[in-house]
Amino acid sequence: MRQYELVERVRAYDPAADEDRLNRAYVYALKAHGSQTRDNGDPYFSHPVEVAGILTELKLDSASICTALLHDVVEDTAGTLAEIERLFGGEIARLVDGVTKLNRIELQSEHTKAAENFRKLVLAMSEDIRVLLVKLADRLHNMRTLHFIKSDERRRRIARETMDIYAPLAERIGLQRFKDELDDLAFGELNTEARSSILQRMQFLQERGGYLTERIIDRLSRDLMADGLETWVSGRIKTPYSVWRKMQKRNVGFEQLADIMAFRVVVKDVGDCYRALGVLHSRYPTVPGRFKDYISTPKPNGYRSLHTGLIGPEQQRIEVQIRTREMHEYAEFGVAAHWKYKQSGSEGGDGAYHVEGRKFRWIRELLDILEHASNPEEFLEHTKLEMYQDQVFCFTPKGDLIALPRGATPVDFAYAVHSEVGHACVGARVNGRMVPLRTSLQNGDQVDIVTSKAQHPSPDWENFVVTGKAKAAIRRYVRQEQRDQFAALGKEMLERQFRSEGYELTEKGLVGVLKKLKQDSVADLQVAVGQGNLTAREVLVAVYPAAKEAKPGKIVPLVRARRGKRKDGALPLKGLIPGMAVHFAACCHPLPGDRVVGIVTTGKGVTVHTIDCDTLAQFQDQPERWIDLSWSSNAGEEPFTGRLHVVVANEPGSLGALTTVIGKHEANISNLKITNRSLDFFEILIDLEVEDLKHLTHVIAALRATPAISSVERARS
Repeated sequence: MRQYELVERVRAYDPAADEDRLNRAYVYALKAHGSQTRDNGDPYFSHPVEVAGILTELKLDSASICTALLHDVVEDTAGTLAEIERLFGGEIARLVDGVTKLNRIELQSEHTKAAENFRKLVLAMSEDIRVLLVKLADRLHNMRTLHFIKSDERRRRIARETMDIYAPLAERIGLQRFKDELDDLAFGELNTEARSSILQRMQFLQERGGYLTERIIDRLSRDLMADGLETWVSGRIKTPYSVWRKMQKRNVGFEQLADIMAFRVVVKDVGDCYRALGVLHSRYPTVPGRFKDYISTPKPNGYRSLHTGLIGPEQQRIEVQIRTREMHEYAEFGVAAHWKYKQSGSEGGDGAYHVEGRKFRWIRELLDILEHASNPEEFLEHTKLEMYQDQVFCFTPKGDLIALPRGATPVDFAYAVHSEVGHACVGARVNGRMVPLRTSLQNGDQVDIVTSKAQHPSPDWENFVVTGKAKAAIRRYVRQEQRDQFAALGKEMLERQFRSEGYELTEKGLVGVLKKLKQDSVADLQVAVGQGNLTAREVLVAVYPAAKEAKPGKIVPLVRARRGKRKDGALPLKGLIPGMAVHFAACCHPLPGDRVVGIVTTGKGVTVHTIDCDTLAQFQDQPERWIDLSWSSNAGEEPFTGRLHVVVANEPGSLGALTTVIGKHEANISNLKITNRSLDFFEILIDLEVEDLKHLTHVIAALRATPAISSVERARS
């Protein structure tokens, strides 16, 4: 595209465009890229010009067009951001910086580089959505010329990144045309055979049907005009990727997929949308389950339309989308259409329902994830979760709409409302009924979250939540909680070690050895000790080198360790959260009342075992890993897990008797597994939530007194 052609394109829809700045940007980029060429041998400058041309189709402002012309200057030439700011102003420099990749930063891997680039893009587009529009146009042109790249691996990597990140982003801002083309181009690279097969079948159908699409359009137009409606009807065949996704989702072959044709009916106003729907439903049979009203409940990206499935003219199964002209423009141009409303200052008409262009809710949620993620890869993983999947629409008790991915749970809903609501969630009522927190929500559910100030996120939640925001918030909380507990444990271990050898533990002393022990702060040092990455004695020797000459303690035989009395310096167990700094061994399931001992495990902190656990034999020759533990006075306030091995008669009512006895004694079955079944007996392993050893003993005694139960023993695995 020549310089004057690009300028004329922009002036055709924006007569007030800065023509001089457009010309200067064109010439500057042309000179900067000089003799550079692309993979197909064309001058490199052809790429930014094509990107600018794509943006003129969206009728973007001149600043966006200049950014498209300049977007690769900083990355691929000697040009700098400072020079761009001097020549073209701060606005364009900021936009160019947002699009520019982090090519000058040494990163660990290609995956990390991509994640870091995307992280920067999210930060930039949160300030100005035009950054994303330029980036998507850039990616679209790169995908159109992808076949010129010789490396198969590089082509597939770019295609996968496009399908995973950029196509969903295009959908999120309503650029359905971009989304469809990006998906289809990536699909052609990642699954060439499937796309070719579908294209051949679609071509065969079109040839066999002749002018079928035109005939259906004509019939629908006449039907609607006969009812006095002003309409414009168009039709199209769906993209190969769209057809393939439907085949995968419904698990059907191409022959069984009838609705590969989509027709759009554009009418004057919202009232006519519903009138047109009534006309079509009265004349043609509807396909059950295919009606969607996105006018009363818009999609999260602002898309509005009525969708319905019909057995239409000539007995063809078709999809019909009914919308106003403003809705159609938004469906075609997405946020770019809203940008025009913003530029012109219009707030009326159908443009009024759009959210403010510079700050979308979903971008704010991505920023929230960015804040919580510990590294770029984790951010990329959570972002993919946030952008994917079909939506379900749920409501708060006040009627506010919350859009979530399909399969979302009440915990996802709670975090969508606010992070603090998610953290404090203890239960949920769905349509007035209490449900488990892992329940999948359905379209139209009303969700009421029950909260408690004493609640905190459970590490188990991460196993069933599906939104990136929820996963990121839970993971961050767990990391911080884990770190706090490791730090508290490490501090106590250090105090005990220093005290037992007659030395004083001071913060000044610890600060003095941080560099030697390769730690950044005293808190990091305490965490390292709590995790088992450093021993308390190593720290003692670093602070007081004379302690190295002290004679090591005598190794206590295992039998004597089991029978010996508890020492006064026993470490109390406080704030136990399974899976964190201090956790219970699954081999012996210690309970308050059991005599216990701790084993320091590298990277995991302290594992608590009963004093007679067989596993302890493995650590007999490692006394430095043993920690003397005792139960604190409030140890029984939280439920603990005890495991029983039960033999039950194989007869009607036996399991009922078993569960009744357990329930009457206020214990709770958290897991039950039948390990063996014979003609006469069941052997069952049961995990019970109990207060302490005394509570478990009462349950065992009651079970042994039950006629249907043959034997009960505490399980040791």
